[in-house]
Amino acid sequence: MLKSSDPPVEIETGKNPAATIIWLHGLGADGHDFEPIVPELKLAVPVRFVFPQAPYRPVTINDGYVMRAWYDMGMSDRRFVQNADHIRESVEILNGYAAREVERGMRPERIVLAGFSQGGVIALHAGLCYPARLAGIMALSAPVPDAAELMQEMCPANTDVPIFLAHGTLDRLIPFELAREAQAALAARGLNLEWHSYPMDHTVSREEIGDVRAWLARVLG
Repeated sequence: MLKSSDPPVEIETGKNPAATIIWLHGLGADGHDFEPIVPELKLAVPVRFVFPQAPYRPVTINDGYVMRAWYDMGMSDRRFVQNADHIRESVEILNGYAAREVERGMRPERIVLAGFSQGGVIALHAGLCYPARLAGIMALSAPVPDAAELMQEMCPANTDVPIFLAHGTLDRLIPFELAREAQAALAARGLNLEWHSYPMDHTVSREEIGDVRAWLARVLG
């Protein structure tokens, strides 16, 4: 199994963290990508942020260029084709970090799995199939074309886990319509879903950070 050889970036906002947020970056980025957001969240409880780093692999949609990627992806009939084996590998990587947090004394119900773009796909897959109740799952600007299939694999422990799903209406990389399809599929199953859209491209906006802060305050309250 392909694994990341680089350690995660870790930030603790105070002594004796009361929660852990494991946050996966997007395609071509690294574990430092979301570091600047940590002080902007201003969470009331001390939190350990863990930012894992994806393995390097060739990416079809980028002409085979080798970069950090949680999985290979390409395009077919104007739809994303995402490598299922790589997704499973990356879910195992994320599960490994969650297990390490439990070993460090963090209860699963105090752990949030989060991710941006490809990282959001992995957070959703890992979170909905995690065998113990989590604090929440967050997927930002994520290409989730297989939501219906994913929900067939859900574990009972997280059928009502809080989920934060958000996307930019002006996203030129991951079409907004794809996110709406995923949101509709998740909502149709009656999941505990909070959905947001913003007039932005494939990025994170200040308004979105504010909504993320409010959601995290609730699920970690």
